[in-house]
Amino acid sequence: MAEASPICRGKNLTFETVLSFVNAMPLVPMKKAEFHRITESKLKGWTQTHSQIARQLALYQEKDGMCIPRFTRKVSCSEILRYVENWAKLYFVPNIYTPSLNGSGNRATNIYAFLKNEVKLGESSYSKACTQMFGIELNNTDKIRVYLNNFTDLIINDDAMSVNQHLSDCSMPEVYPKIAIESAEDYFNYFSIDLPCGIEDSPIMETYLQQIFYGAPGTGKSHTIKEVTRNEDVIRTTFHPDTDYSSFVGAYKPTTIEETVMTVIGTKAVPVEDADGNERKESKIIYEFVAQSFLQAYISAWKKYADSVNGEPKKEFLVIEEINRGNCAQIFGDLFQLLDRNGYGFSEYPIKADADMKKQLQKAFKGLDIPQKHSINAMYEDRDVVKEVLDGNLLLLPNNLYIWATMNTSDQSLFPIDSAFKRRWDWTYIPISNANKGWTIKIGDTHYDWWQFVERINDLIGRTTNSEDKKLGYFFCKAKDGVISAETFVGKVIFYLWNDVFKDYDFCDQAFNDADGNKLTFDKFYTAEGNDSKVIEEKVKLFLLNLGLEPSGQQKDTNEDIDSKTIFKINGKEIKVLNAIPYTTIEEYVRLHLEQSAQQVLDIWTPFKKYSADSWIISDKEEIYSYEIKCNDGKSLWVNKNGWMHDPSKQRDTINEFIEAVNAANLGVTITESVI
Repeated sequence: MAEASPICRGKNLTFETVLSFVNAMPLVPMKKAEFHRITESKLKGWTQTHSQIARQLALYQEKDGMCIPRFTRKVSCSEILRYVENWAKLYFVPNIYTPSLNGSGNRATNIYAFLKNEVKLGESSYSKACTQMFGIELNNTDKIRVYLNNFTDLIINDDAMSVNQHLSDCSMPEVYPKIAIESAEDYFNYFSIDLPCGIEDSPIMETYLQQIFYGAPGTGKSHTIKEVTRNEDVIRTTFHPDTDYSSFVGAYKPTTIEETVMTVIGTKAVPVEDADGNERKESKIIYEFVAQSFLQAYISAWKKYADSVNGEPKKEFLVIEEINRGNCAQIFGDLFQLLDRNGYGFSEYPIKADADMKKQLQKAFKGLDIPQKHSINAMYEDRDVVKEVLDGNLLLLPNNLYIWATMNTSDQSLFPIDSAFKRRWDWTYIPISNANKGWTIKIGDTHYDWWQFVERINDLIGRTTNSEDKKLGYFFCKAKDGVISAETFVGKVIFYLWNDVFKDYDFCDQAFNDADGNKLTFDKFYTAEGNDSKVIEEKVKLFLLNLGLEPSGQQKDTNEDIDSKTIFKINGKEIKVLNAIPYTTIEEYVRLHLEQSAQQVLDIWTPFKKYSADSWIISDKEEIYSYEIKCNDGKSLWVNKNGWMHDPSKQRDTINEFIEAVNAANLGVTITESVI
C-alpha cells in the first residue's frame, strides 16, 4: 500500500515549538539567505526540517527570493496561540507543501473537520480514520495527533478519538473546503487572521498580569523578576511534584494552643490550680485553616485596594518558581477560571468560595471598604461583586494582583502544561546572553573566560541535540568573587553535561576525546581516592582545549601589518592590517546593503562571533578597541578589533575561520588570500 505524508516530520507541533519559531525569525522581510542565516543562528536545525514545518504553519512565505514573516511586530503569546488554533482548524491536504499527496486526484480535505466528522459518524479509531481520508496509509500521523490534541477540541488517546464537550468555540469548518491554492502566497494568506493592535499600544494594561518567564537554565529568569519587582510586595512559592491545591491555596493544619485545665465542681466548671495556687495549663492540638501563598497574595491585594483612598492601589506579586515542575491542573483546580482577566485586569468569571475558605476570607476582610466599589461593580452589570468578595462568597482577582512564574524549557519537565492553561498567560522569553560579569574558570593558576565557554558548549549542545532546552545560561554556575573554581566547574557543569545532556548521544564529538584517543568519561575528572578524591585539573584543561578555549590574557591584539608575502583582498580591495579584515568586511557589506538598518546588519553578523577569540564581533554599543561603522539609518555599529589570529601553528586560526565562513555565506563579500 502506498504511503504519503500530510505534514513534515520534525519537532512536535506544541506551543513551545511555535514560540521557538516565532522567537527566532526576524520581524521584517529579508532576502532568503539572510533570513535563514539569522534564524539558524537563534534556532539550530532551522535550515533542515524546522523551516519546512514553519512554512506549513504559514509562519512565513518565500516570494521572489525574499522571506516574508507572518508577524511583523512584537506579539503576545495569546495572539500566537490564537493564530495556531485557527491554523489547526483550517489545515488541509493536499497542499503545496505535501508533494506525496499531490497529483493523485485527491481533493482538498480539512484534517480536523474530517476526523471530527468521523467521530460523529461513530468511528473512534484514529488510524482507521486517517486511512479512510484518502484510501492510503498516511505517514507522520503522530505529528497530526500532537497538534490536534494541543490546539483543537479533538482528543486522541493512543488510537481512540473523542471530542472534548467542555470547550467553547468548537465550530467545525467544511470537511472539503472549496479553495484554490496555487502558490505559497495563496497558502500564506489562507491562514491569515486579524490581530488587535500591538500590545505595546494597549491603553489599559501596561504590564502583564499573568506572565511566565521561560528559557534555558541559568538565563536569569528569577533574577529578572527580582529586579522588576524590587521595592514591591512579593509572595514567593516554588512548585514541585508534591505541590497540590491545599499547599498552594490553604487547608486545615494542626496547631498547638495553651488552655487552662478545667474541672467540674457541682454544676460549675472551675480552673484547676497547682500547689502554688496558679492555674494549670496544658497544650492542646486544634485544627485551623492556614492560608498559603495564593490566598495570602489574594487577601493582601484586596486589602491594598481598601487602603487606596486616593489613587491606584499598590501592586501585589505572587511569584511561582518552576511552575512546570508541578501539576498545574491539580494545583490551580477551579482557580483556573479566575485567570481569564477582562480589559481592566479583573477576573472575567468569578467563582464561589468553598465554606472553609469563606470563613477565612470573612475574618480577613472584616471591616474593609473598597472606595472603588462602584466602578468595579459596573464591570459586572452593577452586580454587587465587591460585597460578595468581602463577604467571602466570591473569589475574584483584582487588577493589582500579578501572578508571575518561571519555567525552564527542558524536556525533563515532569508535568506538561496544556494549551488552555498556557493561553491565559503571557510568555516572556529570557534568552542566553552575556551578563558581562567578567567571570572566569580557574583551573590551577590558569583562568578561562566563562562566557567564551558558555558560547562554545552551547554551540556543541545545539549541534548535537538539535535543541535549545539543555543549553547553559550565564548564571548556570555561580562564581565566587568572579571566579568559578575547578571543583565547582566539574561538580556542577561537567556533571550536568555528562549526565543530562550528552549521555544519550554517545559523546561522539572530538571535545570528549581523552589524550590517548579514548573517551573522556566523567570518572576521569577525579582521582580514585574515595572520600579524599580531588579534581584532576589536567583533564579539565584538556576538555576546554578540545572546545577551542585558550587561557584568558593569552590573546594578543592583532593591530599588526600583514606579512609582506601574503595579500588579503576584500572584493578586490587590498587590506594591509590583519585585524582590519573583519571590520572592512562588514563595512563593505553595509556599503552594498544601504537599505538595511543597523539592527538588521547586527542580526546578520552577530552569529560570526564564534570565529573571534573574544566573546563578540559586532555591537550596537561602543566597546574598547573597536572600529565604528555608520549605517544608512544614522545609527552606528562597532566591530571588534581584538582577538584575531592568523597563524596555522596555533590552536586556532581565527582569521582563516572568519574568511571561510564569510565566503560560504554568499553575502556579496568575498575575501581572498594569496601568497607571492
